[in-house]
Amino acid sequence: MLLQGIFSPITTPFYPDGKVYYKKLEANVERYSKTPVAGIVALGSTGEAILLSDEERREVLKTTRDASANHKVLIAGTGIESASETLRLTEYAASIGYDIAMVRTPHYYKGQMKPANMLAFYRFVCDRSPLPVLIYNFPQATGYDIAAEIVIELADHPNLAGIKESSGDVEKVRKMVEGTRHVKRAATVTETFDAVTPRMLKAAEGNGGELVTIGGAKVSSSAVSVVGGMKTRQKEVGFQVMVGAAQKLEPSLQAGAVGAILAFADPAPTACYEIYAAWKEGDADLARLKQERIAKAAERIVGGLSIPGVKYAMDFNGYFGGSVRLPLLPLTADGKAEIEKLMESIRN
Repeated sequence: MLLQGIFSPITTPFYPDGKVYYKKLEANVERYSKTPVAGIVALGSTGEAILLSDEERREVLKTTRDASANHKVLIAGTGIESASETLRLTEYAASIGYDIAMVRTPHYYKGQMKPANMLAFYRFVCDRSPLPVLIYNFPQATGYDIAAEIVIELADHPNLAGIKESSGDVEKVRKMVEGTRHVKRAATVTETFDAVTPRMLKAAEGNGGELVTIGGAKVSSSAVSVVGGMKTRQKEVGFQVMVGAAQKLEPSLQAGAVGAILAFADPAPTACYEIYAAWKEGDADLARLKQERIAKAAERIVGGLSIPGVKYAMDFNGYFGGSVRLPLLPLTADGKAEIEKLMESIRN
C-alpha cells in the first residue's frame, strides 16, 4: 500500500466531565477530509488512546471511519502491550474498513525489550494481522527507541508497510531508508499516483462499476484498471519511512522519508502539507521557507506543551480541541497566550 503525504493523527474530544464527545470527533474528521492531508490516524498518541477504555477505542475507530471521506487513507492505532490484544484491536479495525494498523513498540517491561523480543512481537503481529502494519516508534513517550538495525531486519516481512519514526532523528531516518532500499513491492494507486486501498475499491464498486483491466493481462505501471469511477494502476514502493516531528519534516523528506504523521497537522494541516508539496515539486528553497514558518510553533506546542497545547491550538484555528483526560491537565492562561502568539501567522 502506498503511504505518502501528510496524515493528521486526530485528537479525541472530551466533554468537561471526561466523556468522549463523539459529535465533535465526527465534525473534526469531516473537516480534515476537506483538507489536503492524505489520510487520518485514529488512536495515536495525540488521540490519548492509552487513556481510553477498549469500548471507547472501538467507538472512536467507528466514528472516525463513518465521518471520513472515502479517498482518505485510514490508519488505526492498534498497539497494546501484548501481541494478542494488539491483534484483537487490529482485527476489529479491519472488520470496519481501516486500511493500515499502526502498532507502537511495547515498552512497559523495558528491561526485557531486547532485539529478540521486538523481532518476535512484530513478526507475530505481521504474520496474523489482516491489515498491513506500520511500526510506531515514539521514544519521547515510551522511553524505548527501536534500533534502526531491528527495523531493517523486520523490513522484509511482506505485511510490514513501514514505520512511523517520531524520534526526530534525521540520521536514523537516513539509515533506515538506506538499509531498506532492497525492499520492492507493488502498490495499487490512482491514475494520478495517489493511494488506493481495498476500502476505496469497495466504495467504487458500490457505485456500480466493475473491475476492468485495460492493456492486456500483464500488470505493469502503464496498465490501467477501472473500478466504478476510479482508474488505478500499479506503482513500485519500498519500505516506507514516515516521520512524526513537524519541525524536522523538510530535512526528513530530504533524507528519504515519504511523508509524515504530524500532531501539528491537527491545528495546521495545510501549513504542514505545503512543506511536503514544495518538496514533492522539487522546490527545496520553498520547502525550507515553509518549514521555517512552522518550526518554532511545532516544536513548542507539540514537543513542549504536548496534547493540551495541540488541543488549544486546534481551538484557536477553528477545530474542536477541548478538554484533555486526567492525568493530563489543561493549559494555564500563560500557556494559552503563548500558543496564540505562536499560531497568529499559521491560520488554516
